[in-house]
Amino acid sequence: ILTTDLFREYKIDFRPNYILMLVTSAIYVGLVYYFGVKSSIIENLELIKNLLLVPMLLSVFVIDYKKQIIPNRLNLTMFEVGLVIAFLYGFSNVAITIDMLFGMLIGGGIFLIITLIYGKEAMGFGDVKFMAALGLYFGFVNTALISLTSFLLGAIIGIMLIVFKVKKSNEYMPFGPFIVMAALICIFVPSEILLNVLKTIFTLGISK
Repeated sequence: ILTTDLFREYKIDFRPNYILMLVTSAIYVGLVYYFGVKSSIIENLELIKNLLLVPMLLSVFVIDYKKQIIPNRLNLTMFEVGLVIAFLYGFSNVAITIDMLFGMLIGGGIFLIITLIYGKEAMGFGDVKFMAALGLYFGFVNTALISLTSFLLGAIIGIMLIVFKVKKSNEYMPFGPFIVMAALICIFVPSEILLNVLKTIFTLGISK
């Protein structure tokens, strides 16, 4: 309902998009296979969290790509759901809840610093709020990994778009889709593996 309302509000065609439906279905199947279904709600929190998050991530991807904006209502919904999930985690492990709150701080903090230094041309406040909300779902370490991965994806894909003349070098490219792709990668790739890959890339293979 939220996605349909937002698509209507921003005049995005929300008729059945079979590619988007197929992508969503594939991700859902992947989540169930990857996390499995356990016996209690607390044990299934990781699966439930990601099942709730994926539609919001895909909505950010579509809206930011088409309209260069991440709606406040969408960020607020992500934030509210994330707080509820963090609260539920507290019943089994308070340390996880604290980690999720730190993730919110580092996610919003990194992007806020970039925005204040380089201005809205580099990073919009919608991206700042989006990363802060996303931090509630991923915690401190994974949020930092998402940030690094999104910058890497943005650089690689941005250069490719310019080389193949899809975009001009001075043309604005929304950053939300790169964050979404990085978040999806972080869901399915263990943090240790992703960290090692990023270290190898950013240090040009010097660090092992």
